[in-house]
Amino acid sequence: MAYVTFCNMKNSIKKKCYDQKKGYIIYIKINISYITLFKYIIRYNLKNFYEGDSLVLYQPNNGYCYNSDTHFLYNFILENLKKFKNINGELLDIGSGSGILGLLVTRDNDKLNLNQCEIQKSFQELSIKNAKCNNIETNLYKGSFLDLEFDKEFDICVSNPPFYHTNVIKSENESLKIARYNDSMPLEKLIQKVSKVLKNSGKFFFCYDVKQLSEIIRLLGDYKLNIESLQFVHPKKNKDATLVLVYARKNSKSLLKVLEPLLVFENGDFTNEVQKIYEKSSTHSIKVEI
Repeated sequence: MAYVTFCNMKNSIKKKCYDQKKGYIIYIKINISYITLFKYIIRYNLKNFYEGDSLVLYQPNNGYCYNSDTHFLYNFILENLKKFKNINGELLDIGSGSGILGLLVTRDNDKLNLNQCEIQKSFQELSIKNAKCNNIETNLYKGSFLDLEFDKEFDICVSNPPFYHTNVIKSENESLKIARYNDSMPLEKLIQKVSKVLKNSGKFFFCYDVKQLSEIIRLLGDYKLNIESLQFVHPKKNKDATLVLVYARKNSKSLLKVLEPLLVFENGDFTNEVQKIYEKSSTHSIKVEI
């Protein structure tokens, strides 16, 4: 019996999904395939969950799910791509998981060709299903980004990589271990491989633990990736940043631009800026047992 969870991610309901204390969730128990389930939803007048360019995403009920970091990175990517008139070419989403980041960027830049890379078999299936469900073509590379031999170079690489240190207490869930802890993708090996697969002047967008910023700067420089833009994410005003969003470009000589900091909470609720980011991404989550 499949156990499915629906979350509507729009406006105030969307905020409740991100706040477990105010969770707004519809539970459906049904033993049918993902695609059949989607048709079932439409047939029974739940199609108001999916309006406009909203992205429908299947996620594991007991595994790693995308979080606010991905939404913030998506917005950061769009802001930095605004200065380019014609966004096209090959996009690689490294460690695609359920596929959210690459799908969002491709949805909003339809001249990009989406490529995804994922090591976990369960997420490989979800990446493919989510792309099909949202009518976005993708080319999935199965395996570790660090070990794969790619048949092309890429214009843009994006990633929300695992960045927790190996010496912290880890989850016993193997899927969560791979998605969260940098054992499977050490920072230097990630940056080295990205530099190898990017075209000259290619763009690399990622987010990381802000406490490791000095190492990020050093390693990007070592592998000829020049930081063009940074944005710091703070839980709230007067609190230290916990996340840094990074845009680097291969063999670039541009000067660094630091964007205004992103504050997540104000008076116990999301700030207006964060609410606008969620509205822009407009994602709807369907949780399933896999």
